[in-house]
Amino acid sequence: MTSPFSSPPCLPIGPEAPWLAPLAGFSDLPFRLLCREQGCAAACTEMVSAKGLIFSNTATQRILTTHVADNPLVVQVYGPDAETVGRAMELLCDRGIRYFDLNVGCSVPKVTKTGSGAALLRTPETLLQIVKTMVARAGTGQVGVKLRLGWRPGEDVFPELAWRLEDIGIAWLTLHPRWATQGYSGQADWSRLARLREQISIPIIASGDLFTAEDAQQCLDQTGVSGVMFARGALWDPAIFRKFQALRSKNGTDFATPAFYLGLVRRHMELARAHQDDRRALLAMRTIAPRYLRSFTGAKSLRAQLTQIESWSQLEALLGALLETLPRQVDHAPPNNPHTPKEGP
Repeated sequence: MTSPFSSPPCLPIGPEAPWLAPLAGFSDLPFRLLCREQGCAAACTEMVSAKGLIFSNTATQRILTTHVADNPLVVQVYGPDAETVGRAMELLCDRGIRYFDLNVGCSVPKVTKTGSGAALLRTPETLLQIVKTMVARAGTGQVGVKLRLGWRPGEDVFPELAWRLEDIGIAWLTLHPRWATQGYSGQADWSRLARLREQISIPIIASGDLFTAEDAQQCLDQTGVSGVMFARGALWDPAIFRKFQALRSKNGTDFATPAFYLGLVRRHMELARAHQDDRRALLAMRTIAPRYLRSFTGAKSLRAQLTQIESWSQLEALLGALLETLPRQVDHAPPNNPHTPKEGP
């Protein structure tokens, strides 16, 4: 069997190759596979705790579940120091994982209080030592870093950090142009992406406020960065990758039809049932189905019922009822994939 981590010689990075961001609690295997079917060129795992990996934490191991179709895959790691991350890297490399990303952007207190995530913006020398260790373990061309502008306004550390990270040998840099203390409030400052593009030569991937395909194209036009990474935009609409590629190719096909999104829910349901514990998959669909169907007239009451489903047959019945309330535009439904991959090792 082909290794689930077999990858092309280089990760696809470019304006035509949109990425899926690491979304804690959301970018699991079924969601990654769904996004890949919609045009995602590379996907990141949820961020993996280096300590959790070392101590074989069950949740950490679940995050790493993958499949041959889940390729190329970037495993995003977070940890407080080079020794801890280095030990985790050895375990990951032994599993055959090839591509890695260091999280230097998460500002959630339970992460930053350990000195990990965005807290590393306050200890740049520790950050640089971690990245040196990652590059040494994985090799050149295999490691990227995702960071923010700095810890708080007035503490911009990203320009100097970017130069030094480039010198260490990272293969790409993802910038979410907000400060850590902002969380997701305010507006991402895309002008910082344009400035960074003038300062370093390695590929830059944009993150932040890319809610639609049009947002992503506007960001590319304004900044000249190498590519885009969809996060919340993909969470609400996995077809954002397909829409973005259609926009780039000037293909005016309309994917935003009721039949298309009903098909998207059913496909996610198939993938969840194939790759997750049955109960866990059903609970996930309670939030997934209403999210994908949120904008259609007449669907509000049924979407509320979707959050209470207790069985797959109940979900199927509700989807059938929903179809009856919406225009029957089946011509644009996503193709039925007869092959649902089984879970990999």
